[in-house]
Amino acid sequence: MKLIQRNIVPIVFLIICALGFKYSGLSWMFFANDLMTRLARNSFLVISLIVPVLAGMGLNFGIVLGAMAGQFAAFITIVYNLTGMAGFFIACALSVPFAVLFGWLTGVLFNKAKGKEMITGLILGFFANGVYQLICLIFIGWIIPVSNKALLLPSGVGFVNTLDLKIWQYAIDKFYVFKPKGIDIPVLKYLNNINFPVVTLVIVALLCAAVVLLFRTKLGQDFRAVGQNRHIAEVAGIKVDRVRIIAVIFSTVLAAWGQLIFLQNIGNVQVYGSHVQVGTFAVAALLIGGATVSRATIGQALLGTVLFHALFIVSPLAGKNIMGSAQVGEYFRVFVAYGVIGIALALHAWQRQTKKE
Repeated sequence: MKLIQRNIVPIVFLIICALGFKYSGLSWMFFANDLMTRLARNSFLVISLIVPVLAGMGLNFGIVLGAMAGQFAAFITIVYNLTGMAGFFIACALSVPFAVLFGWLTGVLFNKAKGKEMITGLILGFFANGVYQLICLIFIGWIIPVSNKALLLPSGVGFVNTLDLKIWQYAIDKFYVFKPKGIDIPVLKYLNNINFPVVTLVIVALLCAAVVLLFRTKLGQDFRAVGQNRHIAEVAGIKVDRVRIIAVIFSTVLAAWGQLIFLQNIGNVQVYGSHVQVGTFAVAALLIGGATVSRATIGQALLGTVLFHALFIVSPLAGKNIMGSAQVGEYFRVFVAYGVIGIALALHAWQRQTKKE
């Protein structure tokens, strides 16, 4: 019974996804392949939230700044036509200085707003988006020269709305794709003809292993200690503010890489919109997996990514078949994304109030 209570959120969403799949009329093959694609391209972003959660800063809505860092790096590779897998990994390397700077600034701000990091990160994302828009819409082509005029608006100032990323689209997704065939084992036969982007999945697996190893190091233990009780950690000699800043930098760098993995699968950059919902959707996925604002695991991140994006796949057609309108499914997805976050934050506030009393 306690197991069900602890995992009530993922259980409920598993039931919703199962019902949605039934009424959507989708074939298993289409659903499984689409879900595998979404798992590969989105799980890195969701996992990037784990370190700040365990360091006691809650859900880092500030990962939108990491997404911006990744996009700045992608813009550089587009301008200089850096192609293929080399272009992708150069973008990953170029994103690090941007992400470290943004993460450091975010961490400093979070230290000024202890206990209110989530709302601070959310508002910071809006502010940073304004600066991002200023750079991409005004500075590019005016202060920052771009030789390829096809990338600019007709006025010669500002990027066009959509930049083509075919120069390194599928750089890792299609480097090696494994498609099992002829499996007769009852439990595994459903894996037949599903495309597994091996390199992308290996990168995600390496990230999972790295996060596990990180929390076995002295720094990882400091993250946990700060997350459990800042005052006791400080008395024990841990430099709390420094540890918190490092946690945010880790999260921001991982978010930048996660955004680049996402973009290489999509094949283009919506310059003024690709990053906007990154924090919201990643946080919603983590919460759907059973995580809370103070506890999150890799398993919850992966499970939440699967359930959240399974809902994305089935809800439009299920809404159309049940209610006669695919738009109902779209509304339901948005309601779920924001509703789950709202409920989690309300529960967190209630738990904190209960502890004080």
